[in-house]
Amino acid sequence: MVNKRLREALPALKQGFFMRAQEILNLGNQTLEARAQSYDAPHGERSIEKTVKLFNALTGHKLTEAQGWKFMVCLKLVRSEQGKYQADNFVDGAAYFGLAGEASADASIENTER
Repeated sequence: MVNKRLREALPALKQGFFMRAQEILNLGNQTLEARAQSYDAPHGERSIEKTVKLFNALTGHKLTEAQGWKFMVCLKLVRSEQGKYQADNFVDGAAYFGLAGEASADASIENTER
């Protein structure tokens, strides 16, 4: 059902139709739900933790999961400034920022439990 709604919304995303803030946020949420189905992950898109661990191992940096999601938000912000308006930059950016908030909250809870 979620994937069907996303497929129906894709023409608007690709052609740059006007979208209200609530529509962008709703599509961001639907994208997260679709990723849960696509990647068989009950909570949706959660690949950044492994991505950050690999990046840190390769570079010696110490990015956190929340910082990884914020990096993706930055990527979408940069892309939103290049070329024509593309709604998916804002849809994905909204989803990534939500994931950054979740990861930050989770880290905060973990830090208070120690």
